[in-house]
Amino acid sequence: WNWAVTKHMGSVINDEQRAKRTYGFPSFLNAFALTKLSQSTHHFLFQMSMKTGKGWIDIGKADLADEFLEIALNSIEKLYTKLRKGSDGEADIHVHKADVEKDLFKVLSYQAESAVAQGDFQKAVMCVQRCKDMLMKLPKETCYLAILCYNFGGNKIISYFSNGKICAKVLRLLATAYFEWDCKQYLDKALKAISLANEVVMCNYIYVPVAEFMHHELSLDFCLNAAKLLLENGRESVGFDFLNSVAERFESSPDLGKITLLYIEFLLQNKRELLAKQKVEEIIIGHYTGKQLLSETLNRLHIILWDTAAKHYEAKSYSEALHWYNYSVSFYTPGQIDQNLAKLQRNMASCYLHLKEVDKAKEAVKEAERCDPNSIFTQFSVYKIAVMEDDTDKEMTLHIASAVYTKHVLISFQNEQQVVAIKALEYLSEHSRDCRQVFAALKTLGNHLFKSKLLYIVRIPITSSYFWFQLSQFCPSDKAVLIAQKTCLLMAAAIDLELGRQQVTSFEQMEFLTQALQHLQACKEIWKVLKLTGDFAKDPTDTLLLLYEFEAKSKLNDPTLNNLMESVWEQPQIEVKTLEIIASLAMEPPARYPVLCKKALQGALNLHRKQTAIDAVKFSKCLHSLINLSLPTGVTDLDACVLQEVWGYFEDALSVISSTDGYPEIETLWLMTRAWNTGIFQYTIGKYKEAEQWCGLGMRFLNHLGSLKKTYEGHMVGLYSEVLDKLDRAKGFIPNEE
Repeated sequence: WNWAVTKHMGSVINDEQRAKRTYGFPSFLNAFALTKLSQSTHHFLFQMSMKTGKGWIDIGKADLADEFLEIALNSIEKLYTKLRKGSDGEADIHVHKADVEKDLFKVLSYQAESAVAQGDFQKAVMCVQRCKDMLMKLPKETCYLAILCYNFGGNKIISYFSNGKICAKVLRLLATAYFEWDCKQYLDKALKAISLANEVVMCNYIYVPVAEFMHHELSLDFCLNAAKLLLENGRESVGFDFLNSVAERFESSPDLGKITLLYIEFLLQNKRELLAKQKVEEIIIGHYTGKQLLSETLNRLHIILWDTAAKHYEAKSYSEALHWYNYSVSFYTPGQIDQNLAKLQRNMASCYLHLKEVDKAKEAVKEAERCDPNSIFTQFSVYKIAVMEDDTDKEMTLHIASAVYTKHVLISFQNEQQVVAIKALEYLSEHSRDCRQVFAALKTLGNHLFKSKLLYIVRIPITSSYFWFQLSQFCPSDKAVLIAQKTCLLMAAAIDLELGRQQVTSFEQMEFLTQALQHLQACKEIWKVLKLTGDFAKDPTDTLLLLYEFEAKSKLNDPTLNNLMESVWEQPQIEVKTLEIIASLAMEPPARYPVLCKKALQGALNLHRKQTAIDAVKFSKCLHSLINLSLPTGVTDLDACVLQEVWGYFEDALSVISSTDGYPEIETLWLMTRAWNTGIFQYTIGKYKEAEQWCGLGMRFLNHLGSLKKTYEGHMVGLYSEVLDKLDRAKGFIPNEE
């Protein structure tokens, strides 16, 4: 022991060597009958054993520490027994008892450290609890124990407190301990403790009122909207618990399937497909055991299943796509005839063909023919299989399919079945050798698109954009043909944008977007000439040109984008919808222009304000997006100017809520929560005046909650009173500025 101490004083040995050198002596001494040792020897044995155990903990070998910490514990307990009996003639027994109690506290805390390091949290809690019981006699050790718990991982220890307020109080005390210990060195840890305390308070603040929902007569749809709000705002645990309560409450409702549907949607949105599959399989089992979904809910489930399958198909995960399509098939009875089932079988056939499983593809197409024998898409699937099998009659198959497609194109346009017609045209442009046939179909398509005035949101899946551009060059330059040229060039640009969205590599995307800009420039020149020939006030071309150009330039990071937008802000007749689309495109990857997005949303909000009758729902959505952009969750370095600007948005919301009907209650709840959270954060960083203002703003929204007011009022008012009280007391410690 003395050799080890000497080496330690000279810093000759490292931590592990030191632990090994002190290893032998406590073991040797402990071999003697401890009852025969004197009080001083007991104390020496305790010190050596405890230091040896701590040494093993510090070098990450907690399992080796247990033996020595146990020796230390036994030794100090025997010594404590001797002191209580007053043995060895000690003059001041109380002083020694206090010292021994401190030593006992210390060895128990080391045992807790060792247990945590080995994953034995139950033992760690037992040790911490014993330490906690000793705090009445050792009040100065409270700070040490709080820090110890924090270092173990606050959530592990705090989870043993059943009351949220107690938990938050412990965390606030911990933060105070850090500040008093060394404000500069432990500032980050103090702030983390405060942040966790606020989160515990808010969780408790949300969980209790949510649980009280069950005591009121609320509709299922209202409860689902509340659960959705919780899930979308990071309150997954509370949200799922609430959903389970809702399921019990509405167990006998025919709309019960909506609850499981919300589960599935949320799980898929968060890429937790395995759990989503389990929920779908539960529904399938229920479907065949007398728990069928309502027609509307089942249709919605089919859409979810198909969308998920389509995403896997686009990602070329064909086996996974089939898995989701098969879920959809499970809800159809054998022999059922349904056009949607035909489409489903064709989609499955496409997956099988990609997997080179031709026999299964043929079976799927056969089912599609049974359900919808006259479908041109089914016939095309038959043709694709024939080509894959290298059928000797494939030329004849192509001829027949081409003729059928030509007829289908013309008929589909006459019946306003535009999507079907475009799909047929895509096939013709790629496979047909009859130029007259293709030209006739293109002419029909161009005329139809001009008459229907395509909106921006229509995305055309044709891959032959260059063909469209070339076609327009063959037309003579009269008004009718200029209109056709303009339409063709707009379509070519739309196609290139769509292809740009679908590309994986940035190089391919850049090629399509650049080509789209070329088409748009040519279209602009034609459009200038056309506008001189008549009145085109209701023509959407200006809007389409603007939106197409904005998307292409924003994704290309084009330096002239700002110049384009300057002309937009100056337009007096721009529509709300156009500005909202620009805001969306400004943040659509790979573009990211938050300043432009914000400016577009501000413009849209101004237009909403100017309307004679404000559409409260649309206004709320626009305001929600603007606040989210200006006051993002988790950002802590917002300056006063930003907060002042956002404050104005909240005031706008209050004005609209007060003066109009129909403002969504869920949005009002969201505004209240955001304002309140902002106030709480201001409080944690010492900005008491701002904290009082923002918390007060949150309280103003409380009066507009309608049916939810009673649920939140008691908790909000009580918590607000507590905040105001703490603010008043905090102000008392702040010196007046000279």
